[in-house]
Amino acid sequence: MKKTVVLSIRGTQNYIGQEPDVIELVTEGTLEELTDGWELRYHESNLTGLEGVETTFRVQGKTVTLTRTGKLNSQMVFTEGVAHDSLYQMEFGALMLTVCATKVAADITALGGVIDLRYNIEIEQTSAGEIDYHLDIKAKENA
Repeated sequence: MKKTVVLSIRGTQNYIGQEPDVIELVTEGTLEELTDGWELRYHESNLTGLEGVETTFRVQGKTVTLTRTGKLNSQMVFTEGVAHDSLYQMEFGALMLTVCATKVAADITALGGVIDLRYNIEIEQTSAGEIDYHLDIKAKENA
């Protein structure tokens, strides 16, 4: 059963040679319990620069999969200490990304929870920096 939730998302991008870029967003989404974990979905906005994209976090045990569809298509799999290659398809072309999670933590119930991700990212086999995501999930009252 899907529940409407309120998400507080904080993303920090620490790209090599640049000042850290912090994005904070509060939005509505859905949380659904699966037989093997949880699925969280929301639509990006122009605040994130990804308007027209649906983002899905799927939590299964100690693995979190981040999928984006729409104007941008990608799938990144996060398991601590395991590198994952993915194609990041944008309207004007595609890039090969490699992510390696240094932290994957998720604590979710039907009432909400948190997802914490920290990972190193390579773009076209060149180290680009580190990204942190923190998502607070709260079930919306009367939903």
